[in-house]
Formats: sequence, C-alpha cells, structure tokens
Amino acid sequence: MSSTPSLAVIACAVLEDEVRHLVADLPHVHELIILPQGLHNEPPRLRRELQAAVDRAEARPEVEVIVLVYGLCGRGVENLRHARCPLVIARAHDCVTLFLGNKKRYAAYLREHPGTYWYTPGWIKSYAPPGPDRTVFLRGEYAAKFKPEEVQYLMEMEQQWIAKYDRAAYVDLGVGETERGKNYTRHCAACLGWTFDQVPGDASLLRDLLAGPWDENRFLIVPPHHFIALTADDTIIRTVPAPSPS
Repeated sequence: MSSTPSLAVIACAVLEDEVRHLVADLPHVHELIILPQGLHNEPPRLRRELQAAVDRAEARPEVEVIVLVYGLCGRGVENLRHARCPLVIARAHDCVTLFLGNKKRYAAYLREHPGTYWYTPGWIKSYAPPGPDRTVFLRGEYAAKFKPEEVQYLMEMEQQWIAKYDRAAYVDLGVGETERGKNYTRHCAACLGWTFDQVPGDASLLRDLLAGPWDENRFLIVPPHHFIALTADDTIIRTVPAPSPS
C-alpha cells in the first residue's frame, strides 16, 4: 500500500456538505458514496446499505482503503464483509463526535447536560431535530400511511420521547448556512421551552479521518476478513475475525 493510500469514502448524508468540502482538497479520495440520513434508526437497513457501498468500493481496483464516515450508529456498522480493503472508522458512538472533534469532549458535555438534543446543519436540512417543522413533516408523513387515530397515537409517542430533553445544542464545522442553523436551533428551543446553547465545532477528527494517518486512539483500522464490534469500554469499537465460511 502506498504512503497515502487511495480512498473510497462512504458517508451519511447528515455530513455530506462537510465531507464534500474537506475531500475537495484530497486527491487520494477516488470515490465518495453518500447514503441517506436516518438509516441509524433501522440498523439492519443501514448494514445492508453500507454492505452494498463497501462491495461497490472494493470492486474498484484503484481503491486501497475504505473510510466510513459513521459512528457505531445503533450497531449498524457491525458485521460488514470486506475481502480486500481495510476499513477505517472513528471511535465514536454517533456523528456528534465528528462534529465535536473528540469523544471525551462529547461525553463531558453530556455528563453536564444529559438532556441535550444536538442540532447540526445536516440534521436541520432533513427535518430531523425536534421543533415545529419536524411536527408538521411527521404529521404529513403519518397521514399518508395511517388512519387518523393512528396518526394521533404516533404524534403522542413523539411527544413522549421529546419530553426527555431540555436543551438544544447547535454545532457546526463552519460549512454552509451556519448562522441560519444557529438561529433555527434557537427558534426550536424557544418553541419547546428548552435551553439553547451554541457549541463550537472542531473539524480535526473528521479531517484526519479523511486525510490520515490514523492513530489507534481515535480510529479503528479493520483488516480484511474482520468485523467491527462493540466494546464495553471507552474504546467503543474493536475488530473481531469474521467467522470462516462453513
């Protein structure tokens, strides 16, 4: 493998703008595959979509390493098969670590503010964060699929999980309409009766994930014929050998 290996990058759409901005200056990135936002809510589907993307990347002979711009994401990254290219992934539970630049910084913030819901440019674009737009969007989605009484039940369930939060924290990496995102988050917090906070982003982890080199403390390199697996400590993920074909 060359000193600067040729990469294929597979990223969630929630980070698409940030990833496109960073890879524009990285000639060793030969392919960028963007998968839909929200797949972490259906880990088996996320795994299927990731597997198809890994297979596509491995089919390109010039690709030497595959970078996953994901966290553990509901364990949807586990058990991905790859026969030729190592996988590289940040040691992160979810994409917020990639916005904050450090898993310890993320954990410290949540210890101090456990009821935090994170707002980012990509999340806002997809109507994912709690607020008036999400309510209207979901009601429309449900109304197209379910009876009125079922729609009402689902909206009540939505309010139950939202009640667990009390803080809207906006973080960005300086890409896109950052002022609009901050103002939107402030508006959502006011509508929900939550505290608003703006947390400075740090692009270093995402930049190093895309550019390398990959130190063991922040990244996991998964050799061919190995899987990603959850750990019980703050390393978050580890490699395990894939079972031999029977």
